[in-house]
Amino acid sequence: MAESNIPDRKSSRWLAALPVYNEVQYVAGVLDEVVRYASDVLVVNDGSSDGTAAVLDSRSDVHVIHHPENRGYGAALMTAFAYAIAEGYEGLVTLDCDGQHQPKRIPEFIAAASDADIVSGSRYLKVYEGDDAPPEERLFINRRITRELNQRLGFNLTDAFCGFKAYRTSALSQLEITDEGYAMPLQLWVEAAAADLRVIEIPVPLIYLDLERSFGGSLDHAETRLRYYHQVLDSAFAVAAADGRVFPGRDVALSI
Repeated sequence: MAESNIPDRKSSRWLAALPVYNEVQYVAGVLDEVVRYASDVLVVNDGSSDGTAAVLDSRSDVHVIHHPENRGYGAALMTAFAYAIAEGYEGLVTLDCDGQHQPKRIPEFIAAASDADIVSGSRYLKVYEGDDAPPEERLFINRRITRELNQRLGFNLTDAFCGFKAYRTSALSQLEITDEGYAMPLQLWVEAAAADLRVIEIPVPLIYLDLERSFGGSLDHAETRLRYYHQVLDSAFAVAAADGRVFPGRDVALSI
């Protein structure tokens, strides 16, 4: 392990957490990189059936939690959140295991979290040499949902769906996250606004290695997925309102 790459943890502990579902072709290589930049690594295997579980169980340098069945992206992240809180970490960095997030940027997220409750990666804050072109329908949905979140919550986000994030556990403890699917980030933004958390974005490259990734069944259809996202948003707003929580208007800082 290259110690020089790992942030100083004498006074704090940070966890790198990866939700994984059927990533046997990527998982070993990604984790080899992640452990270079994080002392503590958790992988939540969300019911993989392609050999991913065996690869994870063969490693001694990461913590692994197995979901017996596939429960969803949001469920895997909720397991990671609960683990980080229970184990007393100051925060955690989440990144995907399909190669689209660069582990070498983990220290940047941890450093940025010194001035924020949530640090969210954005693929649209900066153009990097070699950026991939995002699938057109994903870009359309991302832009539309991001715009609606900004209008309804007073944010100034540029990328609502990037999974590369850093969270302080003190902030996570204030959130009521229940959505187990791909729309969990939308509930997260509503909860973050209701808790008046400080959020910043930092740029990350646009990397797409699997343009055919499935969202599961009917959600692979763009219009169906967009309707589902709106339902999740409306439900999150309704829950917050029923609890008497409000949404203080303020902008999200951009850090480039």
